[in-house]
Amino acid sequence: MTAAAGAPATPSATPPTGPTPSPAPGPGGGPSGHPGGGPADAVGDMVGDAGPIPAASPASPAPPASPAVALPLPPALPQTPAPASASPAAEGSRPARRGPVRLRALDGLRLLAALMVAAYHYGGRDGEISQAWGTSPREQFPTASSYFAYGCLGVQIFFVISGFVICMSGWGRPLRSFFASRVSRLYPAYWAAILIITAVFALPWVAYKSVSPSDTLVNLTMLQQPLGADRVLGVCWTLWAELRFYALFALFVVLPGANRQRVVLFCAVWTLGAALAEAANQPLLDLVLMPEYAPYFIGGIGLYLIHRYGHDALAWGIVGISFLIGQHYAVARLWHAPNPSFFSYRPAIGIVAVVAFGYLAVALIALGKFQWANWRWLTLAGALTYPFYLVHEHLGWVVVGVLHRELGLPSYATLALTILLMLALAWLLYRFVEQRLTPVIKKSLTQVRVR
Repeated sequence: MTAAAGAPATPSATPPTGPTPSPAPGPGGGPSGHPGGGPADAVGDMVGDAGPIPAASPASPAPPASPAVALPLPPALPQTPAPASASPAAEGSRPARRGPVRLRALDGLRLLAALMVAAYHYGGRDGEISQAWGTSPREQFPTASSYFAYGCLGVQIFFVISGFVICMSGWGRPLRSFFASRVSRLYPAYWAAILIITAVFALPWVAYKSVSPSDTLVNLTMLQQPLGADRVLGVCWTLWAELRFYALFALFVVLPGANRQRVVLFCAVWTLGAALAEAANQPLLDLVLMPEYAPYFIGGIGLYLIHRYGHDALAWGIVGISFLIGQHYAVARLWHAPNPSFFSYRPAIGIVAVVAFGYLAVALIALGKFQWANWRWLTLAGALTYPFYLVHEHLGWVVVGVLHRELGLPSYATLALTILLMLALAWLLYRFVEQRLTPVIKKSLTQVRVR
């Protein structure tokens, strides 16, 4: 089996993954179709920008302030300039909110979504993880596995968060700065994860096979999917969706300059274009407009408009329509009739409820309902989310096999210890890779001069 197999997503909601011996009905990226390997700040981010997200507090009648300079923070959620108040005449709405406050609750939600995906990968699907356990996870977790199976929807929550975060981080930022923030945020931990997993899978006692050296090199670009190369990280399918979202947002919002009218138009045109792409059944349109993922990104953007400008019927309309379309795709990809030959049965109402939870949680954060959750440890939690998401699946196969089959630890103890070990590795990547390389890459890309 190859490292390209498996991914955290939704059963058929993800692009084809590498060859896998026993596909499981999961969401998205892997044989089971879930998000990673089989998160972002989408994953994210699933991936967000570097550092926690600043929230905006209610506007005061004071004169507009110039945007604050973003300080380099831990790569968890983006730290972006505080929005300057926009005049109703210019934006067609009330003044924007000002007064940056870190949205630490959003960091916490990102980690929760990552843990959902991990629960899915370790106990909510079949595939390589069954080889690690020695039997199907359904036998290891007779009751919990049916709940773990919903964890693949953590990716949809990542995408909603990503829409919010990218709209915030791109607002008022020049294209070069936006590009530098995205590259410096995504690549350092990603490169490290590629190298670590390739090295571990090359060990003679590890049962999983690495992809070819050539495909491993292609993976360093993060463009392996469109190029048809095997994937080292199953979860990278979500990063490919993120890259396409960044490109669309940069071209139609960041480049001309973000304002409320332009962002609303972007959401409306993308929603309609994605629906037409679905009807046209043209691969190129599907590739660019991503009909099954677009609603979540768009919903997050709509929620940021509400966060920035307050209650607004148009913004709530964007959120509502994106939720209605998003739950449709989630159900279409994950629901199946009860069948003993399938790993899991997720009732449609359960799928809708989890997607609704994601939208509702981001909405409450956008409206300031979780300002009380301002604990400093949530900033670190957000910083660990992306590297944890990258390494947890494939390395988890190895760790589960050692702890459970070699050392004989019980199933739940193995699950908990595996997650803790992956979080510890995520901290090492954050501390010694991201904190050192992210500011260097961002500075070098921001200062580069084109002659």
